[in-house]
Amino acid sequence: MSASTSRPEGFSAYIAVTAAYWAFMLTDGALRMLVLLHFHTLGFTPVQLAYLFVLYEIAGMITNLTAGWIAARFGLTSTLYAGLGLQVLALLALAQLEPTWAIGLSVAYVMVVQGASGVAKDLAKMSSKSAVKLLAPTQSGGLFRWVAVLTGSKNAVKGVGFLLGAGLLATLGFTWSVLVMAAALALILVAVLLAMPPGLPRGRKGAKFSEVFSKSANVNWLSGARVFLFGARDVWFVVGIPIYFYAVLSDGSEAGNRTAFFTIGSFMALWIILYGAVQAAAPRLLRAASRPESALIAAARGWAWALAAVPSVLTLAALALPGAQVWMTATLIIGLLIFGALFAVNSALHSYLILAFSRAERVTMDVGFYYMANAAGRLLGTLLSGLTYQIGGLPLMLGVASAMVMLSALAAGRLDPDQGASTGV
Repeated sequence: MSASTSRPEGFSAYIAVTAAYWAFMLTDGALRMLVLLHFHTLGFTPVQLAYLFVLYEIAGMITNLTAGWIAARFGLTSTLYAGLGLQVLALLALAQLEPTWAIGLSVAYVMVVQGASGVAKDLAKMSSKSAVKLLAPTQSGGLFRWVAVLTGSKNAVKGVGFLLGAGLLATLGFTWSVLVMAAALALILVAVLLAMPPGLPRGRKGAKFSEVFSKSANVNWLSGARVFLFGARDVWFVVGIPIYFYAVLSDGSEAGNRTAFFTIGSFMALWIILYGAVQAAAPRLLRAASRPESALIAAARGWAWALAAVPSVLTLAALALPGAQVWMTATLIIGLLIFGALFAVNSALHSYLILAFSRAERVTMDVGFYYMANAAGRLLGTLLSGLTYQIGGLPLMLGVASAMVMLSALAAGRLDPDQGASTGV
């Protein structure tokens, strides 16, 4: 089959995978906000809230290592279907949670369910990201444009999910919110199963699990940069900032809680949507179509150092304005939105470079390894988010974020422009 006739089939498959991934990320964002706000109102401490997401990230690390091999062995559609189905089961399981359970039992149960959700998310993510490498046009920055649109739109959808989760919690309550999302995602899964067009590879029987560990220095250094980049985001994003805003906005009454839920959900949604929009626009901002890969590698270093300046300034502000809640809150909102825009450019560059460094025959392996590093960073940030906020408040939390971005910039500085695509297995 010629390229001209195979491209429409492949494009249709890519659209189907992307649409399913959007539906998944909508529920993923909503579920995160539901769990965070619901259990905070039940009296969970910041550290206990962080525990709820720990297994989610650990499961993501393990899944990304194995999902790359599973997709190489059995095909990308198999990992997509498994991810959607497992998320439906996780949502149904979470609906069985009883408010009368002891805190320890509730934490353990939610951790296990969140772990299953983490497996589901990374199965779906690896499928869609690998499809870009296999189906995107290679001329005139086509790969960068396709991956930027996918990651940008995904994050915008997840941002809507944050707002949806807060809204559902305020109107339907926890259990009915989870059941509604499970039913909607089950319908999406059935539609994808019935309508998936051809175009994605079916896998190869000779794929070995040992291939998931890359011998490419660029893949490894980029993965290291990814660990600290996402650690720097989640150290404030997962627990600290939502709990800070809740303390500022709610007086503890039902009406106060409802106002806080909507406001926190709106801010988190706005942040993610802005992040997604800038990601999608990154190829134009960086003039990627007219720049060589070596120039984009250099840009990854520069943008990382620019990002590090934002949490550094916010740390100084938190130290200078310890009792000025109104001014500190306004400063945080502005600063974190700037952080989101710069973070989006960094993330888009990373997402392009991992595909540029990978060969088509082992793309699922390299993407899986890279997103294992992504999950490791999220795990690190999640653990430190509740801990740093509980121990040192905003200054310690933001200071740790600053240090992590600097480590990410140092790792990006080790990328070799002359190495090119991944070599070896």
